[in-house]
Amino acid sequence: MAVTIYNTLSRSKEEFKPGAPPLVTFYVCGPTVYDYIHIGNARVFIVFDVIRRYLEYRGYEVKFIQNYTDIDDKMIKRANEQGIKVSELADRFIKAFEEDVAALHVRPADINPKATEHIPQIIELVERLLQNGYAYISEGDVYYDTAKFPEYGRLTKQKQDELLAGARVEPGEKKRSPLDFVLWKQKKEGEPAWESPWGEGRPGWHIECSAMSMHYMNDILDIHAGGTDLIFPHHENEIAQTWGAEKRPLARYWMHAGYLNIEEQKMSKSLGNVLTVRNLLEEHNPLDLRFLILSAHYRSPLNFNAELVVQSRAGRLRLQEMLVNLLAVFDEAGQSSGEQEQKLRSDLEETKNRFVEAMDDDFNTADAIGVLFDLARNCNIYLKEAHPYNSQLLDEVIQFFRQVNDILDIADISVPESLDKEIAEMITRRDQARAEKDFATADQIRDELQSRGIILEDTPHGTRWKRK
Repeated sequence: MAVTIYNTLSRSKEEFKPGAPPLVTFYVCGPTVYDYIHIGNARVFIVFDVIRRYLEYRGYEVKFIQNYTDIDDKMIKRANEQGIKVSELADRFIKAFEEDVAALHVRPADINPKATEHIPQIIELVERLLQNGYAYISEGDVYYDTAKFPEYGRLTKQKQDELLAGARVEPGEKKRSPLDFVLWKQKKEGEPAWESPWGEGRPGWHIECSAMSMHYMNDILDIHAGGTDLIFPHHENEIAQTWGAEKRPLARYWMHAGYLNIEEQKMSKSLGNVLTVRNLLEEHNPLDLRFLILSAHYRSPLNFNAELVVQSRAGRLRLQEMLVNLLAVFDEAGQSSGEQEQKLRSDLEETKNRFVEAMDDDFNTADAIGVLFDLARNCNIYLKEAHPYNSQLLDEVIQFFRQVNDILDIADISVPESLDKEIAEMITRRDQARAEKDFATADQIRDELQSRGIILEDTPHGTRWKRK
């Protein structure tokens, strides 16, 4: 089996063939750090976190880069409104971003380059584009000349005349064509600026990612990724810049996560429905948010509402409960063998294959989670029908689930769940009361535990518990 990736550039699934296996170079466009990230941003970072983990599971060595855009028009406007330096604004929201994605169990990138720390590389890239005839200077600004790149529009799958129909010139821009885009902006009053061969100024947005990815990778990227909203113009412009400077593609595979809607509506400030991760984390378990995002294929549109988060929590806890139940009976298991043991072993092998098939098929986390629910159902049947249990089989199931969870990170199984000493003693006293047929005391203890969020289940093999 081989991993296949839907390549936005070809609009088709392709077998994944990195340039220098087992190394995989993976660049994800990071946030513009002028505000807290919203749940749509979070979808992008969670999705590509899982894809990175799965590639590592499949034996690749992933070099993962995610940048910070810490200088652009929105940042300058916001900093001026607050009467602070752009760098102060950037530092505040980089810290907030790192806190929010860590809460969502997104692993840190190997490298987090900042645009303002790579001004020399950006200037050098602009100079090469000018030397190669792909850029021009207009009244102190430097623009990319899209007419010099006939394949401009190849990622968007539109011809230049089609793109021109929707293009416009922003106030103050002095460029030859509405499709041309700025590489270097001349300094304006009250803006941060750096020295350059064209006078003081600052970089345009699109040149930043090209310069940083070329600096750290120094070759064709295996994967370049981001949200669907970046296909045009950001990623289209990155392709043009890299070709103009080096006459080579920027990346082998282009991946884009789909839009996330709120209550079936596009998320926008004008509708007042922008949900920040920071606010959502005050109401919801971060793993429930992560589970909801992974319950849909990453390229599909995803609807978000509170009811769906509740449903995601119920589903996530079903999988987590399966592991807790397996751990609860592990110590009493032996080396028994029978029809139930053989069936679950067969189910486990089928589950392993189906999980890999789902993830190999363009990282279909929705199908992969469905496979885990099938395993949970089969495990519950085994726990009800088989006794004594087979310790080796239980260990195999537990280890598989831990491996899978290391990829998806949807269950809190870093350590076996434990009870407070007082609650554990209450369960022991209830078991003793039931043994002595003191059912009034047993019921009283059950009610008390339920008020504390502990649900008991009496089985032929002892008392099991779970949290509400």
